[in-house]
Amino acid sequence: MTDRRWADRVGEDAHGVEHGFPHREAVRASLTALYRRLGPTGVGRYATSVAAADVALSPTEDPLLGATRAAGALVRHLRLPEARVVVSFRAMEHAATVELTAGPEYFVELNERFRTRTRDIGAALAHEITHVLLHRLDLRFPDAGRNEILTDVTTAYLGAGWLLLDAFRQDGVESQKLGYLTPEEFGWVLAQRAGLFGEDPSPWFTSAVAYEAWRRGRAEAERERRLPPLAGAGWTARHRYARERRLGRAAPGAPYAFDGGAPATGVTFPCPVCRQRLRVPAGRGLRARCRLCGTVLDCTT
Repeated sequence: MTDRRWADRVGEDAHGVEHGFPHREAVRASLTALYRRLGPTGVGRYATSVAAADVALSPTEDPLLGATRAAGALVRHLRLPEARVVVSFRAMEHAATVELTAGPEYFVELNERFRTRTRDIGAALAHEITHVLLHRLDLRFPDAGRNEILTDVTTAYLGAGWLLLDAFRQDGVESQKLGYLTPEEFGWVLAQRAGLFGEDPSPWFTSAVAYEAWRRGRAEAERERRLPPLAGAGWTARHRYARERRLGRAAPGAPYAFDGGAPATGVTFPCPVCRQRLRVPAGRGLRARCRLCGTVLDCTT
């Protein structure tokens, strides 16, 4: 197996940072790919997020020793018992790199600036060690940009990515954003995780702007869980859906698509958990079970 090195832009000035959901398609595809690789049982092994105390460095702790300890905690959290991560600091253009070899050791280099900004070491390591996990799972996209989005989605969905969002800060003292997702996209993935495991990450955020991004991402996730043909859709959305079903075509941008003529006899829509597209008969109330993640959905199609 050849060596692979990832050089990550995990730290950047947050002024002028992109907001919203510009990577929506890639984020959803990443979540589906993760479920296809791990299955619902595998995802369920990550029901508890990594604790801040396990990856935070104390003010008196040696940065190298602390980073090594935090790396070990993240290796255990991501269930990589065979992977020993060797951490070092050096001056470089990028914030961090990880070298993926045939094992048994993996090497993470952190930018020298993390020696004095130890608050962000856990976040940077979370992204890099998730690269190790994806390498072990042989899960990747051909495009480098989408692969980085996959890494952020996996980090967040498996319980370590709240660190990356909490490292987003915009105040009079500091301006910084970590990761490749927008803050709101991180919030959306964390909301997907919260809906699955009943977990509320809001008490963990120390950054006010990170908390607001989590709230905006959660609001978008909740809105999506109320879209037709899901039974919880609001009256206006259901009325629009029924009219489009009679015509046999969905409006541009609709999350569902019809087939079978007018009125439509079938509808496809994304599972609200794993984003795998489902096809069910149209024109009735039913319960649909996603074959990928096992979620049972009440629908009015």
